[in-house]
Parts: sequence; C-alpha cells; structure tokens
Amino acid sequence: MNACPACGANVPDGVDVCPACGATIAEATASFAPVGPDGAQSATGAFEAEGPLLVVGKGPEVGERFYLDRDRLTVGRDPHSDIFLNDITVSRRHAVLTLEGNGVVVCDTGSLNGLFVNGAAVDRAVLHNGDQLQIGRFQMVFLSGQGG
Repeated sequence: MNACPACGANVPDGVDVCPACGATIAEATASFAPVGPDGAQSATGAFEAEGPLLVVGKGPEVGERFYLDRDRLTVGRDPHSDIFLNDITVSRRHAVLTLEGNGVVVCDTGSLNGLFVNGAAVDRAVLHNGDQLQIGRFQMVFLSGQGG
C-alpha cells in the first residue's frame, strides 16, 4: 500500500488515482522481485577501466556506464541525481555512492525496493571488483579500475 500525496489515504498498489480524494498518484515507485546475480557480468564485456565505474548488465539501458568520478554520487529516479536511473522500480533518492580511502561504499537512502549486492539485501556495503549491484531493475557490475 502507498499513501496518497494529497490526502494521505491508503492507496492499493498499482492504483493511479486515490480512491478517497481522486488525486493522481504520479510516479510512485513500483515493487519488483530482485533478479539473480548470474549473467549480468557478460553484458559488461571484457575491458579495463581507468577508475571505478558501474556498467549496466541487466535491465533498462544495458551497457550504460557510470563513472564514479566524485567523492559522493547520488543515485535515483530524480532527474537531478548524479546517476539518473529512469525506471519506476527505482526510488527518487535510492542510494548514495561514496569514495572512502581506496574503495567505494554504497548506502541505501530509505528506498522502497532496497539495495542488493551480489543478490543479498544490504543497507551499506563496500564494493569490490566484479560485485553486482542491483537498484530496481538495474543490475550493474562494479569495476574498480584497479585490476581487481
């Protein structure tokens, strides 16, 4: 169940109009079942990166690359996100990636569908070369750019 943004009434999943006040329920985050970690890495191909990046291996925009070139990057469906993932299964402010020392940490920021690393639900995780990160329907492979 979702809450109507206009009146706060409970709105069943999949409903586009609030049954209490008639307000349009626009851009709600849709639920989904996480996909298994197998196979996503094949879509990334074999290439070396000069720095850390995420490569979409399954889901919308397969092959898209997101370079982690700043100390902090926001991830979400909000068009102002540093990494904009335009899919209803992604929350507006889904996660944050931070560079800490020589590593990259991903943190869920209260998303509806959660954050998965190598198929396990996490609130926070340090990413290692080859890890599979799932945000909504986007399954991405993390490449450290450090040869492992």
